[in-house]
Amino acid sequence: MDLDYTMLGQLTQIFGPSGSEERVAEFIATQLRPYCDELKSDTLGNLMVLRHGTGKKIMVAAHMDEIGLMITHIDKEGFLRFTPLGGVRIPNLVGHRVKFSTGRVGMIGIEKLEKPSDFKLDKLYLDIGVSSREEAEQVVHIGETAVFVGDFVDSGTRIISKTLDDRIGCFIAMEALKRTKSTHELAFVFTVQEEIGTRGAKTAAYALEPDLAIAVDVTATGDTPKAHPMSVELGLGVGIKVLDHSMITSPQVKRWMALVATENRIPFQWEVLEYGGTDSGAIHLSRGGVPSGVLSVPTRYVHSPAEMLDKRDVESAVNLLVALLERATEL
Repeated sequence: MDLDYTMLGQLTQIFGPSGSEERVAEFIATQLRPYCDELKSDTLGNLMVLRHGTGKKIMVAAHMDEIGLMITHIDKEGFLRFTPLGGVRIPNLVGHRVKFSTGRVGMIGIEKLEKPSDFKLDKLYLDIGVSSREEAEQVVHIGETAVFVGDFVDSGTRIISKTLDDRIGCFIAMEALKRTKSTHELAFVFTVQEEIGTRGAKTAAYALEPDLAIAVDVTATGDTPKAHPMSVELGLGVGIKVLDHSMITSPQVKRWMALVATENRIPFQWEVLEYGGTDSGAIHLSRGGVPSGVLSVPTRYVHSPAEMLDKRDVESAVNLLVALLERATEL
C-alpha cells in the first residue's frame, strides 16, 4: 500500500497539547477538504469532516491532542515549575527537552536528592536558558503549555517519533476517508482533549448521534524484554480491541470486525489492554448508547518522545477501516 508517511511526519511535529489543538486541526482540514462535503468545528474544537450518504451514520474518531506540561510557577532565577497535562511518566522526565508554541525549547532538570525516595514531581524544574523571573516572563507565562521534542524517524519498516499517540490514528482516518467508497453518512471526527478525559469525543458523539462508532488509537505491546505479558506485537497486524479501562467491546461488534478482517485477509490481533482508554469509551456511553469498536495500532514506548510502530500494522489498520466503512450494513 502506498501511504504518504511524509504527511505523517508533518503531523507528528505539529504543536498540539490538550486544549491547544488548533494547528493540528488546520493541517488536517487542509488535507481533507477535497475529499469531503462539509468541514466544521464545534465549541470544544473538535474538527468534523463529513461525507454525506444514506444508511447508517458512522462516526470515526481519532484524537489530535498530545501529552505535555503546563507551567505553574516561575521562580526568581527563571526556573519553571510545571504540572503534567495527560499521562506523563514523571520518573522518565529528567533530561528530556520540551518545546513551547513559540518554538522556545527547555530542558527538564532535577534538584539534588538526599535519597531516591525523594524523587517527586515537585523536585523537577524546567530550564529555558534564562537567568531571572523577568527574563523568563518575556518568553513564557503561567498556564502556557509545552510538548516533548522527538524527531520523526522513518527506518524503512518502522517509525519512531513523538506523538504517534494519536497522530497515527489521525493519519489512518485521513487515508481511509480518501480511499473509502462507502455510501453511508460518514463523520470523521478529529477530537480534542482525549489525553485528559476523552472530553471532545463525548460532546461530539452527543451532537452527532451516530449509529456506529470506530475509534482509531494506539495500544501497548508485550514484545519487549521482560514486558508485562500482553499478546500484541509489532508487525502482526492491527489490534481489534476486546477491553480496556474505558469499555468492553460488544460481542456483535467484535465478531463483525474480525469477520471483515478475515474475509479480506487483513492481519489482526485481539487486544486486551488492562489500563487506559480511548475515545470509544466516551462515545459508547453517549445518549442511549452507541455500538462502538476500536482499531488499535501496536506501539512501543507509548507516552514517550520516541514511540515506535510498524508500517505493516498501519497498512492493515487503513485496509480494515476502509472495509468496515463499506460493510457497515452487516452489523
